Amino acid sequence: MKSLKQSNQAYLYGIGAICLWSTVATAFKLALAHFSPLQLVFVATITSIFALGIILLFQGKIHLIRAQFKAKPLFYLQTGLLNPFLYYLVLFKAYDLLPAQQALSLNYTWAILMPLLSVPLLSQKLTKSDMTAAIVAYFGVFVIATQGNLTNFSFESGTGVILALTSTVLWSLYWIVNTKNKGDPVVSLLLSFLVGFPFILVTLLWTQELPSWNSQAFAAGIYVGLFEMGVTFALWLVALKKAQRTASISTLVFMSPVMSIGFIAWILQEQIASSTYIGLALILTALALQQLLPHLNKLKRKDSRKSA
Repeated sequence: MKSLKQSNQAYLYGIGAICLWSTVATAFKLALAHFSPLQLVFVATITSIFALGIILLFQGKIHLIRAQFKAKPLFYLQTGLLNPFLYYLVLFKAYDLLPAQQALSLNYTWAILMPLLSVPLLSQKLTKSDMTAAIVAYFGVFVIATQGNLTNFSFESGTGVILALTSTVLWSLYWIVNTKNKGDPVVSLLLSFLVGFPFILVTLLWTQELPSWNSQAFAAGIYVGLFEMGVTFALWLVALKKAQRTASISTLVFMSPVMSIGFIAWILQEQIASSTYIGLALILTALALQQLLPHLNKLKRKDSRKSA
């Protein structure tokens, strides 16, 4: 009975996180109507630092911040440069240049790219399922980037497409680096933001200026900081912790891009192109193949052993 209650709680936390994550692509575009990408990173990072600090205060883990940093300062320098500094700067610039539907869909290929990067960086083996998923996903990327014009290689914003795909490299590298981290994940995220913030501030003061007050813009920026970077991450960790099977919660991620497209069409009034639907369907199919093919292969091996 207790395990059933925990499982239900896991789904509630997981669905809550997915619903919040599904709204942030829309919030990106609303904020970027007033802020530069770097200014949005600045506002969102400050918000996230405060949010994560409050979460750790309630969890009684504030004392871990100093201990974890002292143990691995260079590690947190790496993660802070990757996330939030480089990743969100590149991602927000991609959203600034592309329709939200395109930037969102292209960014979701990070889960396909990460196993490919793990081969040279973590000495992992490349599986047939990884290769199959990559081929399907990047064909979907091509469909979205060319808006379905597969023969003339015409891109609405080639720079935007390159930046969106670069963001997947940076996000994958962030999680690959984190595979070596044994510390508390919320503390680690806060430390990354604390270390990355000075780079954001110096770059902003050097190249631009601090954002001027605009209530709508700051509301959108704070929303991004809370529900893209901060609170939602903590909700997702709780969901994974309470879940009886991690895979059952992880599959909820497939809901997010579909819901995001709905918010983009409803709130931003973007006309969703048929090429976006096709490309996103291919990317989601690739993610499903990446998850399902290894399990199917295991079942086949078990059946062959039994028959032998």
